[in-house]
Amino acid sequence: MQRKFRKDAFVWYLVDAMTVMQPKMRRRVIKDALRVGLCGIGRAGLNMARDHLTVLPQFKIVAGFDILQDRARQLASLCGCDVHTSFQQLLADPRIELVIIATRSNEHLPMTLEALRAGKDVLVEKPMALDVAGADAMIAAARKLGRRLFVRHNRRFDVPFQTALQVLKSGKIGKLFAVQLRQGGYQHRADWQTLKKFGGGQLLNWGPHLIDWALQLVGPKAIDVWADLKRIAAAGDAEDHVKLMIRGQSGIVADIEISGGAAISQPPWLLLGDRGAFMIDSQHQCRLRYFDPRKVRRLKASDATPQGRTDPISGLRGEIPWVEEVWTITPAKSPAFWVELYKSIRRGTPFPITLAQARETMRVISMAKKQTDF
Repeated sequence: MQRKFRKDAFVWYLVDAMTVMQPKMRRRVIKDALRVGLCGIGRAGLNMARDHLTVLPQFKIVAGFDILQDRARQLASLCGCDVHTSFQQLLADPRIELVIIATRSNEHLPMTLEALRAGKDVLVEKPMALDVAGADAMIAAARKLGRRLFVRHNRRFDVPFQTALQVLKSGKIGKLFAVQLRQGGYQHRADWQTLKKFGGGQLLNWGPHLIDWALQLVGPKAIDVWADLKRIAAAGDAEDHVKLMIRGQSGIVADIEISGGAAISQPPWLLLGDRGAFMIDSQHQCRLRYFDPRKVRRLKASDATPQGRTDPISGLRGEIPWVEEVWTITPAKSPAFWVELYKSIRRGTPFPITLAQARETMRVISMAKKQTDF
């Protein structure tokens, strides 16, 4: 049986169409907008953080810094902010309330500590550090200095993840027992993300996102972690193929694969429950297959032996009245992360990505590293 899925409405704060607003609307800022200093104006800073911050009226980028001054000037031309010639100069700017650290991964820890000591609240790009010891140092410094520390696990608000949560909440697939998460393709990469000295490698690149998703599904704490890291197609010395198995406190197992060497991609999402399954494929098509337990006859195990596949003993096999629902989602970039960040700083509401959750992600990464010689 196949039916068209009737989606419950998601409540998104804004839509991705905001990124094509007219310049006049982009410049609108509310009176108590959060004043931001952006450090690191590369792919994450310029193309991810800036995209949302320049259209959300709750934020105002007042200054930026990058070791490449042409990038800083590019930021200034796009959002009309000031340019600082050093990180220390940016930290000394009294207008800045929140410093966003969007530099290379190996710089996250020292720059975050320096910003906290300068009396600034900090949003650090994932991975928050290179290992759990670095995460602990950040958290301890923030608490000692009385500053706020946030980690940009923005993909907690992605449409596929939110859709998966909605399906689980519906109860249609029953009790979850296994999760498969996939990310990748075949990539000949040669950027800094392929070099260990900068904190490169897929474990620290896509790893924090998928591990964060997995921990939200299998339980807040990992009990067992198994890992295998390989370099397949990328240049440099960092891994581009990651295989992770995580067993949560609930007993649910998450199977994670992040690969830059996969010539054929697997479905990014697969949730298995005791009454059905849910999948999202690479084209963003969702497939939900489940049954109503009230319509399935209960069976009693028997020691009888069937004569063959075509002659089963009567009563030892039940028919499942499967229900299938298929629909397509649009994975637009939601600005919900930034709205929640603003609410947390300005209104004191709890931030949905806690430091304990971010630390657990780094603990899993550290456990995975210890299991390999890579």
